[in-house]
Amino acid sequence: MMNNVKKSFSIRDLENLSGIKAHTIRIWEKRYDLLSPERTTTNIRTYSLESLQKLLNITLLYNNGYKISKISKIPENEIALVVREIVAKNSVQNHALNAFKLSMINFDITLFQNTYNTLLAEKSFREIFWDVFIPLLNELGLLWQTDTISPAHEHFITNLIKQKIYTSTEKLQLMEPSKKDKVFVLFLPENEIHEIGLLFINYEIILRGYKTIYLGQTMPIENLTDLKNYYQNLHFVSYFTVVPTKDKLSNYIRDFGNILAENGKSSLWVLGRQIQHLNKEKLPPYIRTFESVEELSTAL
Repeated sequence: MMNNVKKSFSIRDLENLSGIKAHTIRIWEKRYDLLSPERTTTNIRTYSLESLQKLLNITLLYNNGYKISKISKIPENEIALVVREIVAKNSVQNHALNAFKLSMINFDITLFQNTYNTLLAEKSFREIFWDVFIPLLNELGLLWQTDTISPAHEHFITNLIKQKIYTSTEKLQLMEPSKKDKVFVLFLPENEIHEIGLLFINYEIILRGYKTIYLGQTMPIENLTDLKNYYQNLHFVSYFTVVPTKDKLSNYIRDFGNILAENGKSSLWVLGRQIQHLNKEKLPPYIRTFESVEELSTAL
């Protein structure tokens, strides 16, 4: 099992994971002997998992006002203790981000669960999502693009986050919806599989007392027509991360109008990267776009 664990990191990886510039890491290394990289046969620095953990701890101390000269004097075996004290005294938020990153790199479910449960002792699920998971997911995009993590890492951590959304949503679904004026149908267009944003929006809508019908990934428009036989005033909600592509967007919106919005009672609320290609002034009245989950939440 341990063969899958990434054991060596480049200085770029360290920069991407810690947020400390490579140049600064080199200075800390030279001046304060904080990290001891190994060198490959071609003389390229590589860092062990222990070095990464140490740097993440140093970063936490540094971000909490410790001068690097003072950190360098803390005995190596005591750095983690000082970090724990800070975490106990302050919010566990910064520490949690680093712990989640380490759990992802090591495919370590126990570390993920323990970190989440520590957060849950002082925050609600919503606060954890807004304060920790959203910054983590934003960072994942960068880490993935820069090859610091593999698709396997990304899938591992996003599936664990999805589990938390599912269990939190399930608790809300035990209560009867209190608002009856709208029914929300959440789906992703055909070939769209990036589901985490939509899952959280589903949670937010249920939290506000509405009924939702969650259909999930890769749903063709024509498969949505059945719902009109069951409900009035349907609000469809979708997340366009990768599809429809720029060249297919206007056709998609036209098809939605023809198939689902002809009675004027159904509308489509859309978020995601692809909406940047839409001309907001020229959109038909049944389409509404949102720049973020926050913006959609306030519109409910």
